[in-house]
Parts: sequence; C-alpha cells; structure tokens
Amino acid sequence: MSNPHGTPIWYELTTSDPQAAAAFYTHVVGWSAAGFGGAALTSPEDYCILTAPDGQGVGGVTTSGKSSAFAPGWGVYIGVNDVDFCVDQIVAAGGKVLDPPTTLEGVGRTALVSDPQGISFHLMRGASPEPSHAFDPKAVGRCAWHELMTPDDHAALVFYADQFGWTPDGAMPMGDMGAYSFVAHQGVQIGAMMRTPPGERSGWQFYFRITGIDAAHARVEEARGAVHMGPMEVPGGEWIVVASDPQGARFGLVGTRS
Repeated sequence: MSNPHGTPIWYELTTSDPQAAAAFYTHVVGWSAAGFGGAALTSPEDYCILTAPDGQGVGGVTTSGKSSAFAPGWGVYIGVNDVDFCVDQIVAAGGKVLDPPTTLEGVGRTALVSDPQGISFHLMRGASPEPSHAFDPKAVGRCAWHELMTPDDHAALVFYADQFGWTPDGAMPMGDMGAYSFVAHQGVQIGAMMRTPPGERSGWQFYFRITGIDAAHARVEEARGAVHMGPMEVPGGEWIVVASDPQGARFGLVGTRS
C-alpha cells in the first residue's frame, strides 16, 4: 500500500465467534461483511472483510479458536516502508517480536510486535499499490481515532514518534490521571495516549465513526452489547460511546448528536 510510513492501514478483530461478531458490527456500525473478493462466509475459519458504506475496506474479523489464551479484541496494522527493518528497530528500542515477518500472498508482508510497555500491534507493507482508507477522521464507517492506554505514556510518546513519526500535538490535563496527549501523523491528529487508569487494562481502543450517536447507542444495546460509557460529549462538539460486543471486545463510537 502506498500510504506514508506510520499510517494506520487496517483494523482486525480477533474473536471467539467471528460470524456473530460480524453480524453485531454490521448492525451497529453499518459495515458489510464478506469473504475475500466478496465471497460468501461459509465457515467460522473464513477471514471476514468489513467494508464501510462507501465500499472502502476497513478491517477484518478472524477467529481466536477455542483457546482461552486470546481475549477478544481489536488490533491495528501500521503501514511501514520495510517490515523487517522496522522489526529490528523496534527490538533495539525495547520492543518484542510476537510473530516474525511473514509474507502473505496477495496481501503483503506482516509482523506482530509489541512496544516496550508490552502493547501489541501489527506492522504491514501491503501488496496493493492502492492506498488504504481504513483510517479517516471524518468518513462514516472508518476508524476516526486511536487511543492508547499505557503504563508509561511519556515513554510511549517517544517510542511511536521514533518508529512511525507520530508527533505530539498538544495535551488535555486530566488531574490526577495525568494528561491526554494528542498525537498527529502527516499533520493530521490520529489519536491520543494516556496513562492507564487504575482498574483498566492497558491497550488500544479504536473509535469508529457513525452518523448519530444516540441511534448507535441504541443499536449496541439492541444487539446485546454492553455500554461502558456515554454518550459523552468530547472537545469539538462530538459525542462518544465506549462499549463491548457480545464476545467481550471493547471498541468506541464517535459521531454527532442531533
């Protein structure tokens, strides 16, 4: 893929029940779900492609199998110029390799790594010459915001700046919780980092854009998801909901309120 180095280019849900999860997100977010090339999904082992209303691919759903070692959750693929070089750089900076670089025919070269605080993400150099549009702050059905809760937010800011060119872009004080530090890539705010609050798990949280926050909130509950927070207004006049799907994967929604 031709996106600049450091661009988030794909989102992936690992879950115990891919078919149920795909049905949940098509109802809540408005995605469509199909196999590669639009093929029908006939088995829980089939990789499911999630597509935004305008036809752009956003992410995938894959099975965790029956292993209880993999909690359901969303992950991100960060586009890079050279996967192998980046793996070496990440290890030198204190990160770890969880799955070594692998080439997937027709997809590209990928690796699964973790940052020095132990939070995982994928690296990817896509095979397609076309750019990814999975991240777009304003487009409905895309990922609009990346939030990283980490044991050491200051170290994380340095790490992601060094590896991917994510630059600090201001901060919002949160009292005893520290700061909500915004980060930008190529001049566009892509998310924020913060110290993990007591009782919360460190990791990524992704916010997907929907058209109306109240209707989306209702759809989460209709589909038997759990709402943990919101609707809550955030700076800029938008509203968010933080929820979990029925299999337990946590996610966010962002949109306007009429």
